[in-house]
This record gives sequence, structure tokens and C-alpha cells, in this order.
Amino acid sequence: MKRAVYPGSFDPVTYGHLDIIRRSAALVDELIVGVLQNNHKKPLFSLEERVKILLEATKDMSNVRVEAFTGLSIDFVKKSDAQFLVRGLRAITDFDYELQMAQTNRIMAPDVDTIFLTTSLQYAYLSSSTVKEVAYYGGDISKFVPPEVVRAIQAKMQKN
Repeated sequence: MKRAVYPGSFDPVTYGHLDIIRRSAALVDELIVGVLQNNHKKPLFSLEERVKILLEATKDMSNVRVEAFTGLSIDFVKKSDAQFLVRGLRAITDFDYELQMAQTNRIMAPDVDTIFLTTSLQYAYLSSSTVKEVAYYGGDISKFVPPEVVRAIQAKMQKN
């Protein structure tokens, strides 16, 4: 069985993330979307909320599983018995960082390959940070994230 892990914080998941999820899921038998608890960032959504949102956003993808994890992505990949780690690239600046990480991961886990997928052109500009900033100032984020994410962000912003 070909299994891959697509790790990230997904705070929030965007149409760009979902594009990478759909395309990478088509390449493998099973894709695990690993939702990272990053203690160096203050997320808008809790780990549990991000997992729940991703489960809803990927419910139509039969070979996609969503799991939370902490620690190094490569350790999660090994624990998941996956052969591939998926990373999305938006721009050349992403490539420099991602190449360093892929090379480091290859040393730590020689049997795991990194698959780079370039983001579809319509999402090349899109980031979770941009979505949060637009939402913070009351802008329309419906072109960036699925409806369930729009609702979740609006509810979160009303509480703050």
C-alpha cells in the first residue's frame, strides 16, 4: 500500500491546502493529513477544532484520513508507516526551505521520499496568514476557504 502524509498546521485549511490534498490523494492509496500542534505559534483554532474542520472539508475523499500529531513531521511519517511526505510549493522562497527540510528528513529516514506539488496557479498567493488577516479586518474570505471554514472563522472572530 502506498501511503503518504501531508503535514501542516492548517490554521485554517484553505482551498490551496485542499488542492494539494486532492492531488496527492490521487497519487497514493492512502493520504494522512497530519495536523501539527506547533507550540511556537499561537493558532486561531485549537488542534481539535482544526482536525474537526479538516474532517468536514475532506469528507468526500475516501482515501484521506486526518490525524493530530506533535513533534517532528518525519517521526509522524515513520509512525504512520508512510513511504512519502507531501509538501506544497507556492513560490521559489518555499522551495529553499522545503528542500532543506526534505534533505534533513532523508537523512533521518532514508526510506521516506518527499513529494513536492506546486500549488495550482489560482492558489499561488494564498496562505492561512493572509486568510486570517483578511478575516480580522472584516474582508470576504469565501474565495479562499470552504464555507465551513468561513463560518468557523466568523464565529471565532465574534468571540474575540
